[in-house]
Amino acid sequence: MSAALETAVTAPAVAPAPPLLEVNNIEVVYNDVILVLRGLSLAVPQGRIVALLGANGAGKSTTLKAISGLLKTEEGEVTRGEVRFGGERIDGTDPHLIVRKGIFQVMEGRRLIADMTCLENLRLGAFTRSDNEVKRDIDMVYSYFPRLKERTGLAGYLSGGEQQMLAIGRALMARPKLILMDEPSMGLSPLLVKEVFSIIRKLNEELGITILLVEQNARMALSVASYGYVMEQGKVVLDGTAEALATNEDVKEFYLGGHGAERKSFKNLKSYKRRKRWL
Repeated sequence: MSAALETAVTAPAVAPAPPLLEVNNIEVVYNDVILVLRGLSLAVPQGRIVALLGANGAGKSTTLKAISGLLKTEEGEVTRGEVRFGGERIDGTDPHLIVRKGIFQVMEGRRLIADMTCLENLRLGAFTRSDNEVKRDIDMVYSYFPRLKERTGLAGYLSGGEQQMLAIGRALMARPKLILMDEPSMGLSPLLVKEVFSIIRKLNEELGITILLVEQNARMALSVASYGYVMEQGKVVLDGTAEALATNEDVKEFYLGGHGAERKSFKNLKSYKRRKRWL
C-alpha cells in the first residue's frame, strides 16, 4: 500500500462542526397557562440560512423570541428544554445580554423608532458596542442599502421597503453572528421582496452571517435557505434540505401553491389534516 493511500485510509474522520444554534425540545408557556411550543427542536449551522415555515399561529415568532429572550416582555417563558448558542445555554438570559453574545432579532413589522432619523436608528443598533468603528460600519450598511444614505428625514416617513432595509441595517450595526429575521417580506411589493431577499443572500455570502429566517413566503425563503423546518401547532412536523422541501408534495400543495386552480380549500379542516401526512 502506498504511503499516500495508507495515510488516507488511516486518517481519522473529521467530525462535523457543532451547530451555532441549538434548540432542544423546548416548551413555551404564556401567562403560566397557554402552551404555545410543544417539544420543538431545531439546529442552525454556522454560516448558513435556515428557513422556519408555517401558517399563522404555528409558533414561528414565539420560537424566535424564545431564542432572543424577548419572551420575558410578553409574560412568556421556556418551561422545558434548552436553547444553546455556540455551545452555551442562553434560555432565561436577559435580551440585552443575548445581543452582546451575538444574536439580533429583526422583529416582524420592523419596530423602528419612527421619530428618529435613519442614522439615529442605525446608531441605536450599536448600543451594546464600545469600539471606535461604528462610523465605518454605518458606511458598510450604506454600501448594502444606498437608498438609506439619501434619506435624512424621520424613519416613520420611509416606505415599507426602506423601513425593512433600515431594520436589517440596524441589526448589522450590532455585529451579530446570528440574525433572527421575522417575516421580512411582510407588506412589501413582489419587486421589493425580491430585492430584500437578494440582500439577505448577499449578507450571508459576503459577511458570513448566520440567519434563521421566519417567512410565510415559502418559495422565497427556500430559494435562499440551505435547510428548512415546517411548523404546525407549536411543533416541527417536517424538516429537510431546501431542495427536498421545495419538491415535497405536501409542502408544494399547502405552502407553495403547487396545484394551481385545483388546490384544495382549507375550510374543511378535518380534510386538511388528513391530507397532510405529518399530522
